[in-house]
Amino acid sequence: MSIAGIWKDLLSETDRKVIENAGYGKARGLGDSPLLTVIDCQNNYIGADEPILDQQDRWPAGGGADAWAAVRVAKTLLDEARGADVPVLYTRNVQKRTVRFDSFAGKSTWDKAATLDGTEGSQIVTEIAPHDDDLVLDKSYASAFFGTPLVTYLVGLGVDTLLICGVSTSGCVRATAVDAVTRGFRVAVVADAVADRIVASHKIALLDMWMKYTDVIDSETAKAYIHSFAGR
Repeated sequence: MSIAGIWKDLLSETDRKVIENAGYGKARGLGDSPLLTVIDCQNNYIGADEPILDQQDRWPAGGGADAWAAVRVAKTLLDEARGADVPVLYTRNVQKRTVRFDSFAGKSTWDKAATLDGTEGSQIVTEIAPHDDDLVLDKSYASAFFGTPLVTYLVGLGVDTLLICGVSTSGCVRATAVDAVTRGFRVAVVADAVADRIVASHKIALLDMWMKYTDVIDSETAKAYIHSFAGR
């Protein structure tokens, strides 16, 4: 896939010149010890494999068909990672016992009780459920780094690179990716393995990350990178 083609239709001629003149989008490159990071692929945020409006009555925060397309790509990355003994970490966005302190609750009207740990909505979709030796990190905010032991996990694993997939591109994916770069890690967001409820938000978030923060790659590039670690 053409990465630049994802957001091409959003850019004016002036925008394109600004990017070209400043040399935005230069690749940082990937390191020698990756972690496949699967962001918030839970029933609440994936929803049903239907057009987004058709499934919104049951899953108001679900991404629908686009999210499921990303899940299917993420599954191929997971298969590759497990075959190459590359570690896998899932995040879940959950609340414990009460949603009283959920800072996002006031930004939408869907019932946030569905985010309580133990509810159906809080669970990772069965199709890419974690294996016993995968890490699962619970968080209550957008970034997987905020208020969690993620940095300790990464240091303990000797990780220098995060390959990120999941949802949503403009929310928890972007927040986690930017925080990872801020902490000195190399990051690649896998463009066809992330999704958003709003197409424009998806495209703009990928553009922003590609321009200023992370590498943005396709799944074939990601799988080749993961495969290079097989047998090491």
